[in-house]
Amino acid sequence: DEVYAKLEALGARLEDGLKRAATDAKVPHCVQRVGSMITLFFSGGPVRNFAESAATNTEHFNRFHGGLLERGVYWPPSKFEAAFLSVALTDDDIDKTCAAAAEALKG
Repeated sequence: DEVYAKLEALGARLEDGLKRAATDAKVPHCVQRVGSMITLFFSGGPVRNFAESAATNTEHFNRFHGGLLERGVYWPPSKFEAAFLSVALTDDDIDKTCAAAAEALKG
């Protein structure tokens, strides 16, 4: 039970941070998460299928992904993929990821 509670807390923290980063950068976005699986789509609404995923903004994803890499954060390299969190992560790791995302989206 502790493991799942930690994963849920980390996932919620990352979800909130990514939403805040994209909102502050005025980038249309949709964060979708189930437990420790999370993805950030660059579109204004929920993504329910491949066609909707394909229609998301590739330029914004590429800027986001490249900006994270420059800041030492390794995010899945395709807008069609999701990230999976681990109990090895800490709140500090999540906060650093959110800060890197905010910088990447502004830049």
